[in-house]
Amino acid sequence: MENLFEAEMTQMLSGSLAEGLDLPGSDADIMHFFNNVDVVQDLQSIKHPTQHTTLLMELDNDHPGFTRLKLISDDKKIDKLIISRCYESTTDGEYLSVKKFLNKLNKKLAYDNMHLSTHGPCFSDTHQTMDSGFCLRSKNLPHNAHPWSTRPRHQWPPNFVIDKIKEHGCLLVPKSPRTISDSHLLWRLSFSMTEKELVHSFNYTQLLCYGLLKLTLKQIINTNDDVNDLLCSYFLKTALFWVSEEVDIEILHLLRLFDCFFLCLDKLILWTHNCFCPNYFIPEENMFLGKIDKSNNKTLQGVLENIKCGGINGLINNLFRTDVLSTKREHSFSILDFFLYKISGSVNSATSISRCLELLRFAERLQILESSRFIIDSCRYFYGTISQSAAQCKQPLSTIRNTSNLHKRCYRHLKDGIRTDAVSGWLLCASFYYVMGHYNVTLMITEYAISRCRQDGMVYAGRIIDDDETIKSYRQIVHSKIKFNDRIKLATVVSVRYLRNSLLIPEELQLEVENEFIQIPPVVLSFCLTFLSYHHLGQIDNRQQALNDLLKTIKEKCFFAFYELSDSITILGVCYEISGDKRNAYECYTMALQCEGCVCRSAEARKLELDRTLNK
Repeated sequence: MENLFEAEMTQMLSGSLAEGLDLPGSDADIMHFFNNVDVVQDLQSIKHPTQHTTLLMELDNDHPGFTRLKLISDDKKIDKLIISRCYESTTDGEYLSVKKFLNKLNKKLAYDNMHLSTHGPCFSDTHQTMDSGFCLRSKNLPHNAHPWSTRPRHQWPPNFVIDKIKEHGCLLVPKSPRTISDSHLLWRLSFSMTEKELVHSFNYTQLLCYGLLKLTLKQIINTNDDVNDLLCSYFLKTALFWVSEEVDIEILHLLRLFDCFFLCLDKLILWTHNCFCPNYFIPEENMFLGKIDKSNNKTLQGVLENIKCGGINGLINNLFRTDVLSTKREHSFSILDFFLYKISGSVNSATSISRCLELLRFAERLQILESSRFIIDSCRYFYGTISQSAAQCKQPLSTIRNTSNLHKRCYRHLKDGIRTDAVSGWLLCASFYYVMGHYNVTLMITEYAISRCRQDGMVYAGRIIDDDETIKSYRQIVHSKIKFNDRIKLATVVSVRYLRNSLLIPEELQLEVENEFIQIPPVVLSFCLTFLSYHHLGQIDNRQQALNDLLKTIKEKCFFAFYELSDSITILGVCYEISGDKRNAYECYTMALQCEGCVCRSAEARKLELDRTLNK
């Protein structure tokens, strides 16, 4: 569903979670590619006049998994485009530079007050909880990957999957070869979209084998300091792709799961011996270059052969304990719940009413077509989050007959938005009544929200850490006999996301959504709305108590992620300023600008305005 959202860039989830595996250490990377850049394979495919910046792929024979990107036409109208002025002139023309692209992206992110560090070709927050990658897309597979679709194979992947994959094309990632220091004009060819499609075509045995391989890497191979980090899960996935293609479909049967596993292991042993791991789509590319060579391959080969010698019993004893297995069976429902909470945090909100309505219809249709209980529950969950966005969007003038009609439509979406967790939907309702001037109703709702957040064992689903303690707390509140949509309302809380120019945000916080969305932790918003309501009611003592509670909430970091700290401190500053305490407000804005991670952009504007006031 993430690609149904409108944006200048298309967002795609990648990594293990996107593929459907939620194992210890599973990641959920987000790839963003520009919609207004065309990357073509040959000059004949260019349609004139060109509508966007157009780049020509020039494959590198010495580095089969990489390409140069030659500028053919530049869209001068798009001055803000990241790739503009990232070219390097050569005797053959202008080429897009990896180094300049990443440097400009770094500056752009710094300007947007996002304190991120580079992690390979991706950008990570300071706590490395999520990787975001920025890349380009070609709508066609590169020429040297064309043989993949027609080469001899058994039954996998089926032809309909191959046809679908050819439509995905490939991504161009700003990462140069590891073995060359000065190669900043070479971009890596990435097939992450097609690989996700292949994993989604796996049968149950292939998925189990993939999980076994990843567990083996984490719990056996990488525990050996001599070979730690030589192999990665991408190499294991590549081995499974090759084995699945080369063997008869009968091998990929549940009763032969371990045969499949050891075939993959044999493949890895052979590749390690030869120091050559062929890319699944471009076999000429050696993915071991710069990682595994004659200096370390014998050690790694020995570790892999020991696993093989241990056989099935050795593998099971190393990977699984019977006491852990029995516990997992009893609480499998919570594993699926936490999987959904993880991926839901990676999906953006729709920003227009037309897109919201489109998504709501899509979720409704999917519920009817699907038989999987998990997918149906997921659709209902996302229906609630989309409804929260719909309630905040401006309606087309042609659909608004009167104010009453607008309020009824907004209220209907708010009612549907209550189903996402214990409090966020209610807090948007509180915000709605606050904007309407019904302050006593707002106070009743915020009091309820605060009481829910104070309940023991509540899980903050905005920053899921599925450690044993968190899962244990979750299971103390809910159990498998309770329906999923009831479990999330009983045991989870999430932050409230106000869209840019949201209709529901209090007037006092309009500056915070003037240029972008803001995500406010539930307890922070509860006490902020309480403070503002008492302010309008003229109840100064109660207003001061709410301000004290807000300060305490932020000090204790109650139910919020580190990247929400700057926004929370800015909101505290706004409340101080409203109460007349301009000195404390100024200190808050200063502190907000010094936070790690995402820095609240409005804090600087508020500080400058307050600085002028104080210096008068």
